[in-house]
Amino acid sequence: MVGRAAGGEAMEAETGERVLMRIHLGERDRWQGKPLYQAIVELLRGHHYAGATVYRGIMGFGASARLRTDRLEILSLDLPIVVECVDTEDRIEAIFPELDRMIGGGLITLEKVRVRLYRPHADDRSVGSPPASV
Repeated sequence: MVGRAAGGEAMEAETGERVLMRIHLGERDRWQGKPLYQAIVELLRGHHYAGATVYRGIMGFGASARLRTDRLEILSLDLPIVVECVDTEDRIEAIFPELDRMIGGGLITLEKVRVRLYRPHADDRSVGSPPASV
């Protein structure tokens, strides 16, 4: 399917099944001196995954049942964090050994999802596309 982006450039739609991985952890979790969520995103980016997004929760609890919230009267310094990544099932499964080494406590959920991804045509050189090499 072909559509148009806001700038007028032609966009090609890809559809298919992928896996949505959600990694639930705490804001204070660390890996080699940096926030664990940051280390996970850098790992996924370094392996050229399709993308990753980090969300900070305003309230939640995990296995300890200790309530964590951003409310001022009981402010937590360990708010819930969720890292999401969508990619093929094979690529998601392939990253588990590295994640297993990094995550000391938390939860990973997996869901099959249908995706519709829009990308510029490879030969489209309109606004936003990189210039042709000289």
